[in-house]
Amino acid sequence: MNEFVTARTDFATAAKGGLSPAELEAVLRQVGAERYHNRHPYHHRMTGGDLTRGEMQAWALNRYCYQAVIPRKDATILARAEDPAFRAEWRKRIEDHDGEDGWSGGIARWLHLATSLGLDAEMVKSERQALPATRFAVGAYLSFCANRSLLEAVASSLTELFSPVIIGERVPAMLAKYDYITEDTLAYFKKRPDQASRDSDFALAYVTEHADTPERQQLAIDALLFKCDVLWAMLDALQHAYAESGKNIPPGAFRPEDAR
Repeated sequence: MNEFVTARTDFATAAKGGLSPAELEAVLRQVGAERYHNRHPYHHRMTGGDLTRGEMQAWALNRYCYQAVIPRKDATILARAEDPAFRAEWRKRIEDHDGEDGWSGGIARWLHLATSLGLDAEMVKSERQALPATRFAVGAYLSFCANRSLLEAVASSLTELFSPVIIGERVPAMLAKYDYITEDTLAYFKKRPDQASRDSDFALAYVTEHADTPERQQLAIDALLFKCDVLWAMLDALQHAYAESGKNIPPGAFRPEDAR
């Protein structure tokens, strides 16, 4: 058994009989406690100082695919919302990631992280050397938010409830254990805890209000489970491809030796 995954809550029947808003919130937070990717071995290797520089570069490159799709995902959600007040709040997410001109927000800061690790900016932006599994996972997330209900799309964003936790683990460890990483490298993370807390507070209030039947509550729980699976699958792919000297790197994917 994976040493980092020991809990076995049966989330498939968590909403049976119906939950109060407080009980639903408790279940959603339990999903994060058991399924969020700060429990993944790749994350633990990162915070333990055990990643090679190539593995760190691969993480930054592949995670860029996810960062770049976030405003597209949020624009999809925005277009589906009929409530002007909801739209006014949700569009802040797009502004956070795109900035005023498309390249002055979170995506640009993630690109800076990647290039500070030695990656070529145009290669990163093209996403052509990302792992196939990464591209499939990110595409599945975008498709989920386009094709499921608005409630499910909003609920899937609730991984942001747990984002400050993983940032609090990741940033100090990276600064302490990798001499080529500086505070400037990690500038992306300076704003994210506050942004994630603001966004998750709004999304959680929406979900607990609108998931007002056992069936809708289960849909919300399942949506968050799906999103946790997306993030977990991305780290699974990195672990498989780049651990053990990169023996399982797919054809066409990033090879650390090419970035030297």
